Amino acid sequence: MVTHAETKTVAYRDDQLYDLVADVGKYPKFLPWCVGARVRSRTETELVADLTIGFGPFRESFTSRVTLERPIRIRVSYEDGPFRYLNNEWKFAPDPKGCRVNFFVDFEFKSRLLQAAIGVVFNEAVRRMVNAFIKRARDVYGPPVATLHVVESASTKPRTVPLDQPT
Repeated sequence: MVTHAETKTVAYRDDQLYDLVADVGKYPKFLPWCVGARVRSRTETELVADLTIGFGPFRESFTSRVTLERPIRIRVSYEDGPFRYLNNEWKFAPDPKGCRVNFFVDFEFKSRLLQAAIGVVFNEAVRRMVNAFIKRARDVYGPPVATLHVVESASTKPRTVPLDQPT
């Protein structure tokens, strides 16, 4: 069993990060070790996709059913492939600094050889995957825009302005 949970605040909106994660068909363009992706079906609330992962001499394909709750949550449930099980969930919440992302993955390969191989590189793999999504956000949406909440006086409402603009 391999498990990882992480919470990270990223300087993009929750809907932007949700859209990046939900765009499974584009994973091979930016996600390390993802060498193929095919979306079999897609609705507003669910998609079924085949992904192929490759690392070293290993190449494995699997099918997942993805539940979409825009822009709050994405849940991945395993359908078929080399795993005994796979559970994956992304949660997105607005945050004053952008978006708070909660990421969880728990899986086990059927093959002891594959399980041993991923165990050696798993922490590095997760770090590279998280960084790949952040880089993808920069590539798609541009550099993050930090914001500052400004209160002009007690009688006015706070307003949000980019930090690079005068208040």
